[in-house]
Amino acid sequence: MSIDETAGSTSNPVAGVPHKVEGHGEQRLPILMLGALGVVYGDIGTSPIYAFREALRASAGAEIATREDILGVLSLIVWALTIIVTIKYILFVLRADNRGEGGTLSLMALVRSTFSNRPALLLFIGMIGASLFYGDAVITPAISVLSAVEGMNTVTANFQPYVVPITLVILAIVFYVQRFGTAKVATIFGPVTAVWFLAIGVSGLVHIADDVEILYAINPYYIVIFLIDSPAVAFVTIGAVFLAVTGAEALYADLGHFGRKPIVMAWLVMVFPCLLLNYFGQGAFVLSHGGAIGHPFFEMNEGWALVPMVLLATAATVIASQAVISGAFSLTRQAVQLNMLPRLEVQHTSAEQSGQIYMPRVNTLLGIVVFMLVVGFQESSELASAYGISVTGNMLITTLLLFVVMLRIWKWPLAAAVGATAVFLIIDIGFFVSNIVKVFDGGWASILVAVSIVTLMATWVFGSRALFDKTRKNEVPLDFFIEQLAKKPPTLVPGTAVFLTADPQRTPTALLHSLKHYKVLHEKNVILSVKTATTPRVPESERAQIESLNPLFMRVSLTFGYMERPNIPRALAICRKLGWKFDIMTTSFFLSRRSLKVSANSVLPHWQDRLFISMARSAADATEYFQIPTGRVVEIGTQVAV
Repeated sequence: MSIDETAGSTSNPVAGVPHKVEGHGEQRLPILMLGALGVVYGDIGTSPIYAFREALRASAGAEIATREDILGVLSLIVWALTIIVTIKYILFVLRADNRGEGGTLSLMALVRSTFSNRPALLLFIGMIGASLFYGDAVITPAISVLSAVEGMNTVTANFQPYVVPITLVILAIVFYVQRFGTAKVATIFGPVTAVWFLAIGVSGLVHIADDVEILYAINPYYIVIFLIDSPAVAFVTIGAVFLAVTGAEALYADLGHFGRKPIVMAWLVMVFPCLLLNYFGQGAFVLSHGGAIGHPFFEMNEGWALVPMVLLATAATVIASQAVISGAFSLTRQAVQLNMLPRLEVQHTSAEQSGQIYMPRVNTLLGIVVFMLVVGFQESSELASAYGISVTGNMLITTLLLFVVMLRIWKWPLAAAVGATAVFLIIDIGFFVSNIVKVFDGGWASILVAVSIVTLMATWVFGSRALFDKTRKNEVPLDFFIEQLAKKPPTLVPGTAVFLTADPQRTPTALLHSLKHYKVLHEKNVILSVKTATTPRVPESERAQIESLNPLFMRVSLTFGYMERPNIPRALAICRKLGWKFDIMTTSFFLSRRSLKVSANSVLPHWQDRLFISMARSAADATEYFQIPTGRVVEIGTQVAV
């Protein structure tokens, strides 16, 4: 097992500066809005399939709901969509961009950049938020596709035995095609989702006439009555109501792909109105049928429209699954760049869009967990209990980080920041608590995924720091090393040697071993360190920094954003403008490969040492990760006890 010495550090440039997302100004707003429909709103757009049904079942405790149950549940859904999505995310969270990028890790990096010491607590909060997203990423495909396929049960009851097998086949196809990228199929995502929203909007609008009294649900008075009448039942119902807003976090996570304006306009112009129409239509349909719950989303489309709606729902859920899987790839790449996970293989699937990537190992692990969930839970109703914990926890983390943004970046008065945050926290905590009680009903699945991811991230962060501290004690200060060479110069050979290191102030192990074994030194020696900024991208003008130490040595620092894939040869070409005439054909790259073993006096528990070593073994090769030509690389191995 080996791990190289080149793990990058994280720099701390100014973050939170308004930044125009590249390419957005070149495209028309309607096109970006259409794209946002397919990527951003796929998850929340498929919630009507199961959210209203599950909330009614939770409130009624049976298959017959009272008028008060229906109006109360619908009012809760309406105001949850209004407050959580329209007010919290549209008005506030989307403004907290990290130079155009959003998402839990972007927000964490933005917040940490405002502190000189970058508190570990904020890093841990970011880990939790990221881990909860992975829980969402495995449950969304399972519950969405499963609920859509279950719609065929309304066509014929004989279809039930085939629901799970067909769901597994669809999901297998979804995960298999990930390797081909979303560039080709993405063009149909937006139009199909647009048709989906129009279809559910019209479907709901037609059925509102079944019982127009359903419009009374706009009045939050029915929420108060519902909560007071039976607090215990209402508490459980709130957890199910939250299914209507799952996917709201995607508005922020996909901010960098489309920009704030297209996401906001798509929500206000199409998504929000169509969702409201459909939920009101389902409520009126149930009221007009004596409160019989059944499966209102599909049942109110009986006749010629039923089969097309089932097929459209299946297509919409596949798109929603595709979007959240792609989001998991992006989140993982950010975590790798921020040194929260080991390097993993990244394959770019589009020559035009750097954000379209495929990560084979992540895709495989997600697919396995999703299949296990479908086989284990069998029904979307059973999976609903596992769904809310991940999303509510993620939203709670976002609110906490947003509070810091309000104070330290937006410079709000403390009273205003506390007041706004308190409103969001009350709602977030209410939803979180109502979902967390469902741990033994399936919620354990979300928690298990989150705990596993947090454990992996914490192990990698702590293990990397322990390894860095241990090796640093045995390394020679670079200045001292250069002074000693000046007293007794070695034999010089033509060419340039680049030594990658995580600590540019220390002599790279590869340099020491190269001099020890070869007894020669190159004419030009470059001590190269690669840093990751707390911003998504770094402009070319800030990519490279050069410091000349003496005629033989120079120190070079390359900085990449956490959304960028490091390309060292391309970045070094920039150094030509800074005085170093870099030529790849006369340059050799020296990497130190560390073989790790467990130390008897390790600072980490024995099991965590083993886990760290196992993760290090799975790390992608540094040569490939940094896109260095293999023919120009020399690797020198050393053994280190962790």
